[in-house]
Amino acid sequence: MEQEYIGIDLHKAFFQVCAVRPNGERHWEQRWPTTEEGIAGLLTRCGPHSRIAVEASSPTWAFVDRIVDHVGAVQVVDTRKTRIKAGYAAKTDRLDAQRLADALRRDSVVGIYYPPPAIRDLRELCRYRCHLSRLQASLKQRIHALLLRHGVVVPMRSPFSTRGTVWLDGLTLPGWGGASLRGLRRVLADVRAQQVPVLTALREVAARDPIAVALDTRPGFGPVFSVTLRAEVGVIERFPDGPHLASYAGLVPRVERSGSRHWSGRITKAGSPWLRWVLIEAAIHQLRRPDDFGQWARRLAIRKGLLKARVGVARALCDEVFEVWPR
Repeated sequence: MEQEYIGIDLHKAFFQVCAVRPNGERHWEQRWPTTEEGIAGLLTRCGPHSRIAVEASSPTWAFVDRIVDHVGAVQVVDTRKTRIKAGYAAKTDRLDAQRLADALRRDSVVGIYYPPPAIRDLRELCRYRCHLSRLQASLKQRIHALLLRHGVVVPMRSPFSTRGTVWLDGLTLPGWGGASLRGLRRVLADVRAQQVPVLTALREVAARDPIAVALDTRPGFGPVFSVTLRAEVGVIERFPDGPHLASYAGLVPRVERSGSRHWSGRITKAGSPWLRWVLIEAAIHQLRRPDDFGQWARRLAIRKGLLKARVGVARALCDEVFEVWPR
């Protein structure tokens, strides 16, 4: 059967499909709802001869999981690097699907990594832990601000230590301030309770996963950082070297070069924000290292300041991660 190239403009409620022949002629097009029935309808018109391009968005992975085993190939398209609308005045769902199909036919789409379900599930675990940690920090800050507004001086370093908890139990604030304090403390206790099974699961993964075990040997990396790094990178073979890993994490500067003009700006912050976060957090601990890397990091912090040095150290950590990652 003749090969066909299919572009899919995917939305939460529906998806628009356009199929073109190898000569660029439009073969067929149709719209289906983003339901099991709609995906089944798509698969009745596809087969091993079909190559599909679909834009990366929130529902993309669940959609691709349902069709990947029934078609010839599926490519998840990076919309930032694939110029679908360039040169056109109109933009509609039909035109987007048609342009995706034509770009796939011309082999001019830029694909992104399609993580397997196990890696995506590990990412959910790590990101859930990060959300809980941020929520816990936010609740503590709100309690600190509440005490400050009521002129309460905390008699210990932290009101959330064992001694501080006893002190908070006996503290009474007037009016709705007291109700707010009690409510915030109940939510904080619930968040802490939810963190226990999450951290237990992370430590179990860190103990049995060989990649996480290897990453945990690096200074400043613990079980949480190692598993998060392992989940966000997925497969190290998709990067030829450490600088490419740093670029994926968005830790490289913007660069413009034209003739004799050269300009370097802030970091791109492209790619995975979770990978960038874990590398910068790990960079904080590198200043304590007694080896040459630690000495270089301390000199950089003195010369550039701590905040800029953290970014530079995180970028250099990508080389170490690339080297220590088991193949």
